[in-house]
Amino acid sequence: MSRYAAAHANPQGLDDARPTAMQIINDEAMEGNLVNKVIVITGVSSGIGIETVRALAATGARLFLTARDLSKAKTALEDIFDATKMELVHMDQASLDSVRAAAAAILSKTDQITILVANAAIMAVQDRQLTENNYELQFATNHLSHFLLFNLLKPALLAGSSADFQSRVVVVSAAAHRVVTLNDSGNYHFQKGGYSPWAAYGQSKLANIYMANEIERRYGSSGLHATSLHPGLIATGLAQHLPEQEISAMLQNEFMLKMQKSVEQGAATTVWAAVSKELEGKGGLYLNDCAVAERGEDDGIPALGMTSSSTYNPEEEARIWRDSLEMVGL
Repeated sequence: MSRYAAAHANPQGLDDARPTAMQIINDEAMEGNLVNKVIVITGVSSGIGIETVRALAATGARLFLTARDLSKAKTALEDIFDATKMELVHMDQASLDSVRAAAAAILSKTDQITILVANAAIMAVQDRQLTENNYELQFATNHLSHFLLFNLLKPALLAGSSADFQSRVVVVSAAAHRVVTLNDSGNYHFQKGGYSPWAAYGQSKLANIYMANEIERRYGSSGLHATSLHPGLIATGLAQHLPEQEISAMLQNEFMLKMQKSVEQGAATTVWAAVSKELEGKGGLYLNDCAVAERGEDDGIPALGMTSSSTYNPEEEARIWRDSLEMVGL
């Protein structure tokens, strides 16, 4: 049983007994224990990205932090930014060229990376929008950018693995993956129709999980592991595309209010995935509430952090890996 099971047994909303990201660092005795390690974190200008940086900075690691808007990121990180240990890197996740440039900038400064946190995301874009590569915006931003970034940083991640701390890729997914399956290979971008904000978001988050599972399958034996996770219900800028009536309905839903986490709590599972001793040498797991997620019902409820029949699927994981290689030009 998870050491945090009791804290999550009866959620009472913001700032209840559920752990924060900094509590995970303290519980794992990781403060100052990753000096000389390198961590890359995407999406650090708002939401749980900020708290992920705050907690992982306490490990003493060198941090490369990506953001589309560097000015916004500088402001968001102002109280924790340490230029001797942190470097901001521009990366627009909707542009594969920008991802390539960001990876090149990082690799020009280091050839060893121990942790990659794929955190950046957008959610529920109301109309079908395409990137410069003609890819659906949520799929490109949430999945393809991280897929390309991982593959470009892969040699450094393999080189950064050691006997005492094997390299980790931590992919922030979402419970929304529970209510979708992958589109056909010729329809990832809803070019054949059927677009809806939540279907597109759910597919991108399912793709996140499948990427992590396939990384583990391909590279786990080489000391490079990957997990994916549901961070929880957190009120952040991620909801910027939601209509006011949807936000209002959520704020009046008693269940969702009790499940809601603060941003400090929302970053906890990400940080647990990054530093937990329990996960050393392990991967291919979907996490929730600072634990390996339990098997849930195929009930169509998107707010629950349990797995479903969609969460693990080796054939689909292999398919989207092959198709993603083609889409990003690898």
